[in-house]
Amino acid sequence: GQETANFELCLLSKHGYRYTVLLNATTRRDGKGQITGVVGVGQDITQLNQVLSESKRVADDLVRLIDTANAPIFGIDVDGNVNEWNAKAAQLLGYSKAETMGKNLVQNFITEDFRATVEEVLRGALVGQETANFEFQLLTRVGKRLDILLNATTRRGPTGEVIG
Repeated sequence: GQETANFELCLLSKHGYRYTVLLNATTRRDGKGQITGVVGVGQDITQLNQVLSESKRVADDLVRLIDTANAPIFGIDVDGNVNEWNAKAAQLLGYSKAETMGKNLVQNFITEDFRATVEEVLRGALVGQETANFEFQLLTRVGKRLDILLNATTRRGPTGEVIG
């Protein structure tokens, strides 16, 4: 008498193909409420699983590419707080990714004389105005000024909304 929802089941066809089916099953009852059988509905999700697997592989590749790039890459959310910090940024600036996450990029890592212009460039990127080769300075952990060329691009979520 128990219902089963969204149970993944692997099936093998007579031709040797493997299919993944999402199964939902409920009891079938007569007029007196007695169980007379089971009604099952299955949906072939083989291709969906393949697409999801490929999407995960591509996402993992992109994360690895960002993290191992030979240039500092950092990202911010819509509030200007760091949400991406690659290994090169950590190496050059002396701050680990964990130390920077959630902190305001401009207030914590940009030299005071560039804060207003960097803030303007980043705010522009948050409304779709992308900037290439903008020169500014980042502050390292030891207070050294590091000259950087910034390419500020809008980051969008899956439905097109600006997320950073």
